[in-house]
Amino acid sequence: MPPTPRIGRRTVVRGGLAAGAAMGAVSLSGCAGLTRRVSSTSSGSTDRVTMQVYGTDVETKVYARLAEQFSSERGVTVDLTVVPFADFATGVDAGLLSGTAPDVFRVDYPTMGLYASTDQLLDVTDPLEELAGDVRPSLLRAVTYGKRLYGVPQHVDTSALVYRPDVLRDAGVGAVPDRPEDAWSWEEFGDVASKVRDASPEDGSAFAVNWQAAGAFRWLTWLFMAGGHLYDEKLEKAVLDDDAGVRALEFTRSFFDNEWVPRSTSTKSPTYPDAQFTAGRLGMLFAGNFLVPAFADTIGDRFEYAVTYQPRDERRASELGGNAIVATRDSGNPELAAELLVYLGSSDAMKQFCEASVLLPTRESLAAQDLDFAVGGDLMGVYADQVSTIEDRDVADVTTPTFAEVNVDLANELESCFLGDSSPQDTLGAIADKVDAAALLNDGAAP
Repeated sequence: MPPTPRIGRRTVVRGGLAAGAAMGAVSLSGCAGLTRRVSSTSSGSTDRVTMQVYGTDVETKVYARLAEQFSSERGVTVDLTVVPFADFATGVDAGLLSGTAPDVFRVDYPTMGLYASTDQLLDVTDPLEELAGDVRPSLLRAVTYGKRLYGVPQHVDTSALVYRPDVLRDAGVGAVPDRPEDAWSWEEFGDVASKVRDASPEDGSAFAVNWQAAGAFRWLTWLFMAGGHLYDEKLEKAVLDDDAGVRALEFTRSFFDNEWVPRSTSTKSPTYPDAQFTAGRLGMLFAGNFLVPAFADTIGDRFEYAVTYQPRDERRASELGGNAIVATRDSGNPELAAELLVYLGSSDAMKQFCEASVLLPTRESLAAQDLDFAVGGDLMGVYADQVSTIEDRDVADVTTPTFAEVNVDLANELESCFLGDSSPQDTLGAIADKVDAAALLNDGAAP
C-alpha cells in the first residue's frame, strides 16, 4: 500500500496562493494589490526593489555594499532587510500569501526546490544565460527546475575536517592527510577518533559533526561516501535502505556508541558545535568554510588549527551547502529584480562576496583563480577540493521540491537512532516511508 500523502509546507504554500488568487479574481475592483503584487516597501515603484537576506555579520555587510553599488550604478533604490536564518522562510511564505514578499531574497539550496516547484519564483533563464555558461553543471542544477533557471547560485560552501595538530600529536596520531588521495578511510578515521577520545580531558571529546539546526542533510554525505543515495534516479522513491544505507547509519551511530562525539551534538540539537571546538573541548570538527572568519576571531592565537579532507569509503563526498539569490515571480518590478540578480551573479560581485565572506564561487572562471580571501586563505584549497567531490545525483537528492520537509524527518529519525533505541534498519525504513510520502508531492518532475 502506498504511503499516505502528507500536508506539508509545499502543499500549504501552493494551496494558500491558489486560494489567494481566487479571492483576487472576485475582488478585482476593490483591491488592486490582489491582482498586481505591490511590495510592502516599494509601493510598486519602478525604480525601487526590496531584498531580504540572512547571514553572518560579514555576509550581510557585503550585501549592503553590493546593494549600494547597484543602486549607485543604476540610479535606483534597493531596500535591504536582514533577518535571522531561522525566520527567513516564515517571512517569505507569509509574504507570498499576502502579496508583500520581497522582490529578491536569499534561499538555501535544500529549500530552493520548494519555491521553484510551486511557481513562486521568477524565471531568469534568459537574463542569466552568460552566468549559466560559467557555472559547473552540478551546481547549476541547484537552481534549475524543469530545465529553467530560477535563481543565481551565488556561492557554495561545504564541510571539511578541522583539527588541532597539537591534540592529534599528543594522542599519538601520525601524519594527517595533505593530499585528497590520502584521505583517511572510515576505519582509519575511527582509529584516530579513538586515540583522541582516550587522550581527551574529562569534559572533552574526539570530534563533532555539523548536522544540527536544519543541517541534518549533511548526514547524507556519509550515505554518499558509502555509495548510496536518498532517491532513485527519477526522484520518485527512496533507495537509502540498502547495504550502503545500513553501512552509513551503523558507522555514524558508532560516533555516539563509541563516545567519540558529545551526546549533545546529535541532529536535533538547536545549536552547532563550533563553540565547543573554539572553547578547546574538541580535537576535531566537521565544519563549513563559512566558519573560518569566526574561527579567526574567536580562536585567535590561543591554539593552532588546520584542515584536512573528509574521510572516504566507497567514494569521497561532501554536502552541497550555500545559497541562491532568487526573485519573486509576482514582483511588482520583475525587470529590475532580474537586473539585480544578474548583477549579484556577475564575476565582480561574486568575487567581492566570496573573498570577504570566505565562501567559494560557483563560477568556474573564478574557481580557477587564486582569490584573496579575507582570512584563512591557506585552508580554502581543501574546501575547494571537497566541493569537487559533489556529484550531480548528490545535488538532485537535496533539491527536490519536498526536501525541506524531508530534512526535518531526517533530523527526527536520526536522533532516534543515535540517542534512542531505534535500530539502523528500522530508522532507514522510517526515513524511506517519509521520503516516499513526500515524493508523491514532487509530481514526478526532476529539477
